[in-house]
Amino acid sequence: MKFFILKLLTLFMFMGLSSAFASANVSAEGASSTHKEETYQSRSFSEMTSGFLMSTGIVALVSPDPDELNSHGEKMSDFHKSWGRVIMILIAFLLFYLAIKKGFEPLLLLPIAFGGLLANIPVADMAGPEGFLGIIYHMGLSNQLFPIIIFMGVGAMTDFGPLLSNPKTALLGGAAQFGIFGTLVGAVALSQYTTIFDFTLKQASAISIIGGADGPTSIFIATNLAPELLGAIAVASYSYMAMVPIIQPPIMKALTNDAERRIKMTTLRHVSRLEKLVFPIVVLVLAILVLPESTPLIGAFMFGNFLKESSVVDRLSDTMQNALINIVTIFLGLAVGSKLASDQFLVPETLAILALGIVAFSVGTASGVIMAKIMNLFPGHKINPLIGSAGVSAVPMAARVSNKVGMEYDRSNMLLMHAMGPNVAGVIGSAVAAGVLISLFK
Repeated sequence: MKFFILKLLTLFMFMGLSSAFASANVSAEGASSTHKEETYQSRSFSEMTSGFLMSTGIVALVSPDPDELNSHGEKMSDFHKSWGRVIMILIAFLLFYLAIKKGFEPLLLLPIAFGGLLANIPVADMAGPEGFLGIIYHMGLSNQLFPIIIFMGVGAMTDFGPLLSNPKTALLGGAAQFGIFGTLVGAVALSQYTTIFDFTLKQASAISIIGGADGPTSIFIATNLAPELLGAIAVASYSYMAMVPIIQPPIMKALTNDAERRIKMTTLRHVSRLEKLVFPIVVLVLAILVLPESTPLIGAFMFGNFLKESSVVDRLSDTMQNALINIVTIFLGLAVGSKLASDQFLVPETLAILALGIVAFSVGTASGVIMAKIMNLFPGHKINPLIGSAGVSAVPMAARVSNKVGMEYDRSNMLLMHAMGPNVAGVIGSAVAAGVLISLFK
């Protein structure tokens, strides 16, 4: 009897719980249906057509939404929402032209330009935190991942033979860094003696690295010292890297005479495999002991080079030189292009950064050429001053430009391998300069 009563009570409890769950589900469904009824209202075909037309990009450019926000969640001006976007789209088309027709670093310019085009499409918000470009930006640009991987790939493609065979060309790479520290002074002076700009010392330090013409290094230091200027600095740095064939030749020709441009340099000595294996380890150890702040970049650079020179991991080296760096270059270019949005690019601070960047790059180019002329005053083998411009770390474009200008005056004067010495020295020099500037604020 007791057992029967217990079973009966259990059955009632089960039925009660089932009723409660059923009631809860019905209530939830009722609330959901009520919510749907409250939020959705049927519209006529003409109303739907009108809504579609009002959501087009043409209407967004001609009559922008007054409450539209940018990728940072801030309100945009009417100019940036309309004519600003049109101007930036035209700039993207100009970059397409320079990359395709003129051949100016298409691997960099095409992804950057296309990213800029996508970033200025109204309504889509592709550069926002949850947009296509915004996700790529936060995935590897704001956290320094892409620059470090790029340095690995560049290291795997670098041959230190020209530098080791003629070590004094490292001075040319060092001289080109004068553009960095000269621009630092210029940025501080602009802030101190004008009322238009107000760059802090950290921001001025981040801007100055553009003089090294090294995009990954610029991103690295900007992330550390001035993340709010990261987009403008990255765009300026990569733009000037692509514009090396336009900017450098007039400076090189203005600072040299015909006889200097025709100087033929002696044949490089053979560099042993052991030297090439030891060099990246020695450079990394020196960086660790003297300037550990620079080791993320220098470490990645030397890691890629060490794997290449070891000749026992060709698969890994080949992946770094090709697949890995190509994939990251695509993402990096799109991420940099996302900062070409009109509200971030067409502002006084960005224009000042672009102006300071061209000054920094020009000073760096001139410093390398002048250093070569000074070195020729001393006894020894003469250096063609044109290779001094390769001291900026735009690898290998700057070296190719030195060779091209030299061949304009003597078709038999091949300067490419000689120019690679200061070129790779400039890569190390810009990373060291970035480490110095970062360490000053620790």
